[in-house]
Amino acid sequence: MRPSSSPPFARIVAALCASLALSPAAGCGGAAAPPAPTPAPAEGGGLIGAAAPALSAEVVTGEGPSTLEEARGKVVIVDFWATYCGPCRRSFPQYQEIADRFGGEVAVIAVSLDAPEDASKEDIAAFADEARVRFKILWDRDESTAKRYRPPRMPTAYVIDQGGIVRHVHAGYERGEEEELAREIEALLAAAGRRRAAPPSGPRDGARTSP
Repeated sequence: MRPSSSPPFARIVAALCASLALSPAAGCGGAAAPPAPTPAPAEGGGLIGAAAPALSAEVVTGEGPSTLEEARGKVVIVDFWATYCGPCRRSFPQYQEIADRFGGEVAVIAVSLDAPEDASKEDIAAFADEARVRFKILWDRDESTAKRYRPPRMPTAYVIDQGGIVRHVHAGYERGEEEELAREIEALLAAAGRRRAAPPSGPRDGARTSP
């Protein structure tokens, strides 16, 4: 028998989604999607306060940046999802509303974890079309990005600040969670605005100034 080329993470989550009756708030894949024990969502899998790992995934469709380097200077939501994930269908339109609300200050990059034998590039693009979203859609076909982030369930959204640091992690999706995301984004934008608005330092004592 030919060994499967499916990314282990994606296959495990897909199996759990098919076999478990999950509530909408639980998130597709449940609390134990990865094969190894995962830190509590509040801990962010050890990424909160750390530089966000690079995104090395295939571009499928959408507008805006496809890498964190291209998104530098913006607040970024990196969302891990899959076409078989029910909660992802509810979260996608909310993420688009957030992107629209904040304009060019926020970028959403959605990373599909579908296994190649379970979905095609056309399937992933169709999901985005049906959800009526315009943000960038990537496909982590070889699981390289998922291995860096290790999202505990579907969907999982990472809020990354303008300097590329992970500040918040939302594992699963609950109705109304987009308002918490918006508050977090507003706080990050306000902090950056205060830094930009800080007055320049005056001349040091004894220093000469131009007439």
